[in-house]
Formats: sequence, structure tokens, C-alpha cells
Amino acid sequence: MSASLKCAFQPARRRLLRGGALLALLACGAAQAWAQPAAAGAAWRMATEYPASAMPGEGLATFADEVRARTAGAVEVKPSYDASAGVRSAQMPAAVREGRLEGGDAFGGALGAVDPLFLLSSLPFVATSVDGARRLAELARADYARAFEAQGQHLLYITPWPPTGLWSRDPVATLAGLRALSVRTYDETSTEVMKAAGAQATNLSFADAMPRLKDGSVNAVLSSGDGGAGRKLWDYLPNFTAIGYAMPLSFTTVNAAVYAALPPATRAAVDAAAQATEQKQWARLDTRLEENTARMRANGVTIQPSPAPAVQQALREAGAGAVSAWRARVGGERAAVLDAFTRNEQAAK
Repeated sequence: MSASLKCAFQPARRRLLRGGALLALLACGAAQAWAQPAAAGAAWRMATEYPASAMPGEGLATFADEVRARTAGAVEVKPSYDASAGVRSAQMPAAVREGRLEGGDAFGGALGAVDPLFLLSSLPFVATSVDGARRLAELARADYARAFEAQGQHLLYITPWPPTGLWSRDPVATLAGLRALSVRTYDETSTEVMKAAGAQATNLSFADAMPRLKDGSVNAVLSSGDGGAGRKLWDYLPNFTAIGYAMPLSFTTVNAAVYAALPPATRAAVDAAAQATEQKQWARLDTRLEENTARMRANGVTIQPSPAPAVQQALREAGAGAVSAWRARVGGERAAVLDAFTRNEQAAK
């Protein structure tokens, strides 16, 4: 007999068995509960402005797979790419805080207006190797987490970018070539650095930069081989100079209230998924650099492995001023993480 039919007979049974009325009612409720379908899992909309093939895009896809496996479907991550959700990195904290998205990936350099701490990883000529970038990220993790908490968000994982270089229409072999650039930069620090070095510079998201490349008003882009490959910059900019500028980070977060509402076991599974994703993101860099170089060359990009001495000097002098300005802006207490990193790097030499 079905659960609903059994419940329909309960009034007659209660008249016959008054003493068993409570037991009958409980039995009816239990039967109905078992007859209901399982509650639907939580669905998290998570976005990035980058292509699925770029590091942040691969990170979201990996996180979605890890969460699905580790929560047995209790949480489903639904990624979107290429700013198709209508949210750029700079807008991501507000979109997540306001509930327009449950979570998302944002490039740290775009978050300087939210908190200048997020500019740390893209400071010029500070952490330019994979190992150095990872050490700096680990030193600053607790500070990053607190900064996101102030925005109503929980930090899930960090994504590293390959080293930033300079894509250009023409080779940048001289100071005159550097000063002829109209370059897309990715944060306020890099904008000031390129201006101080003599170039014209505009801070633009990738999505906003592409029309400017097409109309010729931008003739250079500050980006990694990874970001450039994702956007096929070689269609417009066939030269790449490995200036060793920085290895910036992207951050993936979720709304703090959404995260806190998960049952403890599910929260632990999501945390494990985030940790596994971050480990895979760092591991990808081991082969990513070679893959990007091969893909760039296959598409006709001329790669200059190091800049001309005069160009490098101009960039480094401009970069030193930007680092000093960042220190003054964040204050001594928050700049302590950079001091610790610098001491450790010097001791390791």
C-alpha cells in the first residue's frame, strides 16, 4: 500500500485504536517524509571575465568538478566565462556581496579600489618566479582572507598567472619604441609604471581592450602569454617581450552567508575542493609556460626573451617608485608581508 493510502486510513484506525493515536500520526508523517523526493542541491553561479582556456577559466571548471565529486551533488557550481554574466573583475566583489552571483573569480589587480592589498601580487619586479610568487601568496593568504571577509566573502582559492610580458604591434627594442606604445595595463600600479617609463597607458579589462586593439587606439598589451593566447592577441600584436614584470594572482570567492549556510560536512568538502583546485592551479604552471611559448610561436609571435637594457632600466626605475607608493598607501603594518618576503628572498640567495 502507498504512503498516501496508508495515511488516508489513519482516521478510522484512530477511532478503533484511541490509545495508538499518537503512534499512528507519527507513522503517517514518517511515511510521507520518505515518500518525498530528496531536496535539490545548492546551485552556485560563479563567473570570470576570462576565457575557459585561461588559468582562471580552468580553475573554475576544476573547482566545479571537485565540488561535484566531493559533495555528491549537494553543491553544484555553474561556471560562466568571458564576462558572459556581465561582470568584470572590478565588479565581482559587489556582485557576489549583493547576491547577483554566489561566487566568482576576480583578477587581483582590478581590485585595488576595493582594497590596495590586492595589488600586492602585481607589484613590479617583486615576485617574478613561480616559487617566489607562491611564497608571497602563502605569506599574504591570511591578509587576503581578512580583506575578503570585510567584503562579505569567503576566499576559496588563489589562481596564479604566468609571468607578465609586453605584447606589441612593433618590436620594443629602444626607449623610443617604449615611448611609442599606447598600452593596455591591468591595474592602477602598472598604469603608473608604464606612464613613468614614458608610454601612454590605460587600465582596461581584457573585454574592454579588444575593441581598442581592433580600432588601433591600443598598440600594446601588458599580459602573460596565457592571457594573450586566450584572447589570440597575435592577430593584432605579433611581438612579445618577456620583461619579467610580475606573476599576479586571481582570487575565487563565495558569498560568506552562502558559505556559512552549508552544513558543516558540506563546508568541509567545499574547502577540500578549493584546496585541491589551488594545488592543481600551481601545478599547471610547470607546463603552462612551455605550452604558451609553443602556441605563441606556432601563431607567428616573435618572442624577445629579455628586453633591451635601456628598456629594462626604465621599467625597473618606474617600478621601484610604484612599490614605494604602494607601501605608503597600505601603511607599515600591512606592508609587513612584503618586508617578510623580501627578507626571505634575500636570505635564500
